Amino acid sequence: MVNRTRPIVLRLAVTEDEKKLIESKMQQLGTKNFGAYARKMLIDGYIIKVDYTEQKKLAAAVSNVASNINQVCKRINSTGHFYEDDVTELKERQKEIWQLLKSSQSKEL
Repeated sequence: MVNRTRPIVLRLAVTEDEKKLIESKMQQLGTKNFGAYARKMLIDGYIIKVDYTEQKKLAAAVSNVASNINQVCKRINSTGHFYEDDVTELKERQKEIWQLLKSSQSKEL
């Protein structure tokens, strides 16, 4: 161990599924040396960090609008009647959802 070119040992624990996935990726690359594969991936591998902030905001807004729609539907179901105002409100809420989706999509493109 004294004359090793790499004297520091790093260890990690994985599940059986993770091990199979790692072995599959090593096979795709045509390597059998786990140490070389791990070193290469740890040093040169890509880090992908996805920011879900906008999606979370969109989901919260859609949930809020859906809640409003649900309230209108409950009112219709409890009275057995629906009014033009109810239909108008449902259509407005639906438009809000579409606007939010379109806005989110245009930001991503």
